[in-house]
Amino acid sequence: MLVLLSPAKSLDYESTLPTKKHTKPRLLDDSEELVVQLRQMSASQLGSLMSISSKLSELNADRYMKWERDVSNANSRQALFAFTGDVYQGMELSEWSASNLSEAQKKVRILSGLYGVLRPLDLMQAYRLEMGTKLENTRGKNLYAFWGSKITNLLNKDLKSSGSSLVVNLASNEYFSSVKKKELNGILITPSFKDEKNGKYKVISFYAKKARGMMADYIVRNGIEDVAGLKNFKSAGYKFDRVSSTDTELVFSRAEKKRA
Repeated sequence: MLVLLSPAKSLDYESTLPTKKHTKPRLLDDSEELVVQLRQMSASQLGSLMSISSKLSELNADRYMKWERDVSNANSRQALFAFTGDVYQGMELSEWSASNLSEAQKKVRILSGLYGVLRPLDLMQAYRLEMGTKLENTRGKNLYAFWGSKITNLLNKDLKSSGSSLVVNLASNEYFSSVKKKELNGILITPSFKDEKNGKYKVISFYAKKARGMMADYIVRNGIEDVAGLKNFKSAGYKFDRVSSTDTELVFSRAEKKRA
C-alpha cells in the first residue's frame, strides 16, 4: 500500500526531532534544476509567480540562494517533521514509535513541487513551491509538465516494492494532478471526508485536511493493508458512509454535534 499526501506551506525547523534517522530525496537532479532557475528570479518576480507577500518573497528568495544539493542534518529536516499544516496536525506524531516511523517510510509518500516525491524521513530544506505554480521551464509551461511521468514512475517503483497494488490518495487535487492516473500501476482509492453543516453533508476544507492526516495516522499505526481496514476508520467522530461511497471513493461523514 502507498498513501499519498500533500505537503504544507507552514514549516518547522526549530523543534526537537524525535529521531536522527534520515534518507535522501531521490529526485535531487530535478530539484537542483528547478532551484537553478528559481535563483535567477528576483524576490519580486518570485512574489508575482507565487502570489505571496513581499516578506515571503524575500524569505523564499533567500531560501533558494542557500539551497544545497548535499542534504544533511545541518541544513535539512525530515519531511514528516518539517511540514506543520492541517494534514500534519491531524497526525499524532508525538505518539509514534520507531516501528511506526518504519511503517510510514514504507507506505507514506508526500508529493512535492520541488522534490517530486518525498518519503517521511527524506531530508528536505525549507522551500515554497506549490505544484500548481505556473513556472515555465525547459520541459513545459508549468510544474506538471516539468515532472511529467517521473513522479508516477517513482510511485510505481515503490508500489512494486510494497507488494501491494493499493494506492490511497489523501492528497489535494492540486498535488494528485501530478500523478498520471493511466500510468499508475495500482488500484486507486480516494477517501472523502464530509461534515454536517445546516443539515447537509459536504467537504469543509479545514476539517477535511485534518481528517486526511488522521487517516494517514490510522493506516500507519494500525498496519492497515486493505480496503476493509480503511472502512473501519472512526477517528474524531467520522464513520464510513456506505450509502454515499463507491468502489473507488470511500466517504466518511461526521455529524455536526460530534465535531469538536
